[in-house]
Formats: sequence, C-alpha cells, structure tokens
Amino acid sequence: MPNTWFIIGSNSFSGASFIRYLLEKGETVAGASRSNEANAIFLPYKWVENSNKFIFHQLDLNRDTDQIINAIREHQSEYVINFAAQSMVAESWLYPDQWYKTNVVANVRLHEGLRKMKNIRKYVHVTTPEVYGTCSGDVKEDAPFNPSTPYAASRAACDLHLMTFFKQYNFPVAFTRAANVYGPGQQLYRIIPKTIFCIKSGMKLPLHGGGTSVRSFIHMNDVSEATKIIAENGKIGESYHISTMRMVSIRELVEMTCSAMGVRFDEVVEMAGERMGKDSAYRLDSTKIRQEFGWQDRITLGNGIAEVVAWMGKYWDQIKDMKPEYVHKP
Repeated sequence: MPNTWFIIGSNSFSGASFIRYLLEKGETVAGASRSNEANAIFLPYKWVENSNKFIFHQLDLNRDTDQIINAIREHQSEYVINFAAQSMVAESWLYPDQWYKTNVVANVRLHEGLRKMKNIRKYVHVTTPEVYGTCSGDVKEDAPFNPSTPYAASRAACDLHLMTFFKQYNFPVAFTRAANVYGPGQQLYRIIPKTIFCIKSGMKLPLHGGGTSVRSFIHMNDVSEATKIIAENGKIGESYHISTMRMVSIRELVEMTCSAMGVRFDEVVEMAGERMGKDSAYRLDSTKIRQEFGWQDRITLGNGIAEVVAWMGKYWDQIKDMKPEYVHKP
C-alpha cells in the first residue's frame, strides 16, 4: 500500500524534486505553496508521466494556515514534510520581520494545528545548517546553535519551538539539515545554475569574497532518498544531517562548472565583496544517517553539474530571457 504524503512548499526546488521522487516510488502525494504552480521547467514533478496524480493546493503558510491543516486532514496524510521558508540569507538583513513572520510565527500556528491531528505518523521539518553559524571541524547533530544572520536565527527559533512540542506533547517531529542542495530545476539565482547562465549568456558572475567559503554540495536526488528514509524510519525528536563527504570552495565549484562547459574561469568571474554575516564554513557530519539506515550519497559533484548543464541546455530557449536574480516576495 502506498503511503500518503503532504508537502508544504511544493513549488520550491527541494519540495518539487521530492514530490517527483515520491511519485516515481508510487506514493500518494498532495501539497501546497503560496503561488500557483510555476513554469514546468522549475517543477521536476512535472517531468514524470504520473504528474497528474499530485494534488496541488494554492495556499499561503502565513495567511492560510487553517486551510493547509484542513487539506492535510482531508487527504489523511500520514507524512507531512515542510520545505517552506523564507530562505535567502543576505535579504534577511533587509526584511528581518518578514523572515520571523514566516519562519517562526506562521510555523508555530501550523504546528499547533498539526499536533492535534491523530493521522500524522511523522512531521519532517526541513531546516538548515545555518543554525550552527561558522564552525570548525565536523559538525554533528548535537552541535550548539550559534546563528549569525536573521535567517539563521529565525530557523533556530523554530527548531527550538518544535523541540518544546516534542517534549510536551510527544509531537512526532524529525529534523533534516542538508548541505547545499542542487540539481536540475533549481532556481537560476543559485550558484550552479547562475554560473551556467552567465557562461551561456556572456554575463560576468560576481564571486563574493573571492569564493573562499567552503561548502558541501549534494544532489537533490540523494537528499530526497534520505528525506524519505528519515520520514519513515527516523526517531522523533532527532535531527539528521544529509551531506556528502566532499568539501569544496565556491571558487572551486565555479571552476568545475567552467571546466564542464569548456570556458576559462577568469573569462567568467568578477570579484565582489563578501556578504554580511556569511558563514565561512561548516562541515556537516552525516555519519548518523549512514550508520543507522545505510544511506549514502550516490551522485558525484561532477556528474551532478553535468546534469544541471544538460537541463539548462534543453530549456535554454525559454530560460535565456529570464534573470538569474532573486526577487523577494513579502
């Protein structure tokens, strides 16, 4: 028997990619996002034959909390996965109140409704390693929170709130924190598709801080597999890191992308100042999910970059007139 899933933030890259993964597994899936379904180029679940089996609700987490809860109840969803968040780090300095409104207040209202529902087997809160701030060495799931931006602080606040619900009500929450996620269908303002866009359109790519920040980039297919495992088998009240073993600087990542497209790094890049509060590095230790469930990442960074290059090449006639910049929606 297929399980029933409800995805909050279904239009997001991660949400739409996870829906695709579930549909390919034959699961029953519904979901909600505040905007209507986006261009199919950016909705990976639209790329599968049974995409019409996904049931979409246009609902805003800030305004339509009761309707989202009612939709979850109507679909009798056993697993609720929440990808929705105001997620941009730099812009959180410009509109911090909006980040707290969505990432904390709206989520508190949602969780208050969900905790009263009997059909939910697991609520997976997709959070972020930004809550740890800049760290040295490998970061395990029990690392202390030390957020350095309004975005990170808002996510940490919600994580702490959920732990109070777990302790008081035994609310069936599990947390995931993934390293930098990428793959076909990602928004153009993210570093890999933006680099490809700049190369193909002849634009210069601003490399903030010289690209010295170190990250682990993980393909969304690997994240989707891990997320499903955690939803079905993870322990409530626990956090799980989803990460590769490989760490690269942003500069190295851009160099790899340039190499994949046969262009020189210095022809594409221009140096820019560092963003305020940006964490220089965090190395997520994903030993826990590997040992408990036998999960492992399968897609190499080189192969993953090639997939994104191929996706953008396939749809370039539609993408070329778009702008690879983040547009804030209050």
